[in-house]
Amino acid sequence: MGNIVPVSANALVQALGEQQYLTFLLGGEMFAIEILNVREIIEYGALTTVPMMPPFIRGVINLRGAVVPVIDLSVRFARPPVEVTRRTCIIIIEIDNAGEKQDIGVVVDSVSEVLDIPASMIEPPPSFGARIRTDFIQGMGKVNERFVIILNVHNVLSVDEMAQLSQAAQLGAPAAPPG
Repeated sequence: MGNIVPVSANALVQALGEQQYLTFLLGGEMFAIEILNVREIIEYGALTTVPMMPPFIRGVINLRGAVVPVIDLSVRFARPPVEVTRRTCIIIIEIDNAGEKQDIGVVVDSVSEVLDIPASMIEPPPSFGARIRTDFIQGMGKVNERFVIILNVHNVLSVDEMAQLSQAAQLGAPAAPPG
């Protein structure tokens, strides 16, 4: 008899060579994040602003009794803030911060769809030419003759880096990005 070996959903998906990604629009461009990182999608609203935070932190929301910070991805990418419309929403992403799960909300223009993108259709991040930091890009997925920027949520939503930027905002000094 064979032993039963537990396999994480992420390992199983990678073994199959295809992953699902939630795609969304931000400033007219299509981005994607691994669906395994997405906890839920909620309507934009009821944000509480927090004084002396970096501009990309829109505020916090109350999500079933938990305080969840909300990041404006557009501002995080050094672009103008997301203009709130009826399609604007917040994607709640679960990240691992030093072994502890943490929810972070990200404001996007609109959510598009969930796509299956085979590993063979994902190119490495470009070394130049992208309008966002290359360490924010996990890869470039080819979908219907177009590229979708697959984000590395752990770098984009780095709690340590955001804490440094927040501290710099409180001191009134610009913080240098790591690296």
